[in-house]
Amino acid sequence: MTAQRSIGLGALGLGAFLLLWEGLVRTGVLPPMLLPAPSQLPAALISEIRSGFWLASVQSSLGHYLLGLLSGAVLGVGLGIVTGLSRSAEALVAWIVRLLRPIPGLAWVPFAILWFGVSTGGAVFIVGVGVFWICYFATLAAVRAVDRDLMELAEAYGYRSAPAKLVKIVLPAAAPGILAGLRTALGQAWMAVVAAELFGVTGLGQRMMQASSLLATDIVVVYMITMAGLYGLIDTVFVLVQNRVLAWKA
Repeated sequence: MTAQRSIGLGALGLGAFLLLWEGLVRTGVLPPMLLPAPSQLPAALISEIRSGFWLASVQSSLGHYLLGLLSGAVLGVGLGIVTGLSRSAEALVAWIVRLLRPIPGLAWVPFAILWFGVSTGGAVFIVGVGVFWICYFATLAAVRAVDRDLMELAEAYGYRSAPAKLVKIVLPAAAPGILAGLRTALGQAWMAVVAAELFGVTGLGQRMMQASSLLATDIVVVYMITMAGLYGLIDTVFVLVQNRVLAWKA
């Protein structure tokens, strides 16, 4: 299938979905009070932009998102590399991981409020927790999958120190797995942002809660689409960077 045909079919499917949605609302199958028609959304978006709420919410949520993603990814990838290279390090943290991993991110919200208050710090913490585990396990698996023959070959060529092996062998070989984990974390981070902001932190989540309490479902959908658009943009940029980083595999 050609790229043009694929894009055309995607546009056709989206158009059919929007028409079906519009028809269900206009015929009363879906009550407009519970779900607005797509034709109502542009006016709602313009109203939010003019009021200043849209831009302020996007800026706030992007700050929570990027800071949480960065902190969670750095810690997760770092610990994943250490435990992937050292069986002793993995054994040392094994039961800590088993104890903390099953706890969902939302369960940390009360502690985030106690430790950071209803603030940016609390939202970043919640996002970071969700991202950390994805990056940790993806990195651990990727590092463990590195061919040990490559490590021996590196030693034969004089790369005997741990930092040299890490830079020359481990990171390049594990990069596809690490980047796959990071891409998964991009979506998880957005879900965590909304969950964190539902409890009063300024951002998209808080604005959605305010709108839902007023039954302004068109505003709620506008922010849902905003999040989807932001994720799509960030994911597209990430894929471009990923392809550039992994160009050597082509």
